[in-house]
Order: sequence, then structure tokens, then C-alpha cells
Amino acid sequence: MYLIAFFGMLMVSLSIIMLVNPTYWSEGIISFSKKPYFHLFEILSRLLFGIVFILFSDQTNYPVIMLVIGYLLVIVSAGLSLTPVSKHKQFAVWSAQRFIKVFRPAGLVSLLFGLFLVYAALSN
Repeated sequence: MYLIAFFGMLMVSLSIIMLVNPTYWSEGIISFSKKPYFHLFEILSRLLFGIVFILFSDQTNYPVIMLVIGYLLVIVSAGLSLTPVSKHKQFAVWSAQRFIKVFRPAGLVSLLFGLFLVYAALSN
């Protein structure tokens, strides 16, 4: 459950960046997508946190929600593993440029969701 709280705090931290400076966030996505480990990191991070959510879901206040999040993360990881690296990078750059105006409101939603994850993980 502490790993779920960590994930929530990571979301909170990244959400603050999205809220404060959406342009910096967009540039960060584009820069990260050019790293040689980008695709593998995206796959493994989702897979590992998905497994964490699945394994520790019953130790939270909302086990069904955490289980669903875990399975969604694993499914997204599987989907990314079937996606060619070039297409994944292309999508990252396209979405970072296309949705820059959405990052601030998305950051607010993400911030609130991150706080929910921390609460759900630690209040049990």
C-alpha cells in the first residue's frame, strides 16, 4: 500500500508541473520521447505499478478501484509492448504538441486523483 501512496505522490508532483507550466511539461514529454529507453521505461513502469496495484489493492480503502487501475495499467503495458517504438514516440510528440492547452485542467484532475490514491492507500 505504501507503493500505491508513492505512485499517488508521484502523480501529485508531476501534476503540479502540469498546472504551473504546461509548456515545460510538453517540452519534457518531447525530450523524454527522444531517449533510447523511453519505450521500455513506459512499458515497464506501467507493468510494475499495475502489479503493485493488483497485489496491494486489498490493503486500501477502495480495493475494487485499485484492482481495476492495476489491470488497466497492465493492459496498457501490454498494448505498448505491441506498439512499434517509432509509433509510440511519434504519438508522444504529437500529443504533447496537440494537447498543450489541456495540460493545465488535466493537471488539476491528475492532482486530485493522486491525492485520492494517497488517501486510499494510507487511510486504511
